[in-house]
Amino acid sequence: MADQADSLYLDLVVRLRKAIADGVFPPGSRLPSEHVLAQEYGVSRNTVRRALEVLREDGLMASQQGARRTVLALPRLQSFGELRSFSRWAHSIGEVPSGRVDVLERRPADPAQAHALGLEPGDPVVYLVRVRLLTDVPVMIERTAYPEPVGALFAFVDLERKSICERLEEHGIVFAHAEHTIDAVSADAEDARLLEIPAGTALLRERRRSTDHQGRPLEWSQDCYVGDAVAFTVRNSVAASPLVRDRAPATGE
Repeated sequence: MADQADSLYLDLVVRLRKAIADGVFPPGSRLPSEHVLAQEYGVSRNTVRRALEVLREDGLMASQQGARRTVLALPRLQSFGELRSFSRWAHSIGEVPSGRVDVLERRPADPAQAHALGLEPGDPVVYLVRVRLLTDVPVMIERTAYPEPVGALFAFVDLERKSICERLEEHGIVFAHAEHTIDAVSADAEDARLLEIPAGTALLRERRRSTDHQGRPLEWSQDCYVGDAVAFTVRNSVAASPLVRDRAPATGE
């Protein structure tokens, strides 16, 4: 039942994004009420509310107490204020997510992995290198170390088509908190091979340490994004300053 509910509101997010892109709800306009949207799209008001919250968190619309939501723009982004999986983000922007596994092995933790995961150097970790694609286009490499008890569950995960976070949640493992550090690097030969780009291409690197609700480390990851495919921005307001991941704008205009 939960999967069906998730599917309904994520599908509505895609449909509303398309309506905004097609000019049905242009920037500056106000959306119909939740009741009207529920009738128009054949879903419950709770489904509408969840979909609109995603769009609000992504900076697509603004809302004020007692007023209908106003359309702001059409960014393609993922908020880091919410730990949403790559797959859920991809679906919410109308893309088809997939993955290509390059390495999956049990190995001794190096010093950086051990420090991030609260282990001793040489303790076993499960190490995954996976290329993530949006509609068959490589956009990111994940290089992630997991504590062995977490990585052992990968036997139950379709790593090419399914979200690790979502599948692990089914086993009671929830990615609740994360710290992100972002910098710029150049693609080395290995990056170039995996992303099918020239060596030296600009990449954005996100280093991420994720924990559960009790603060227990679940992963230490270094994700490298193709620089002209994804951008990071910070949206400032008096209420919050969420960090978001965008699809980079087209160049050469």
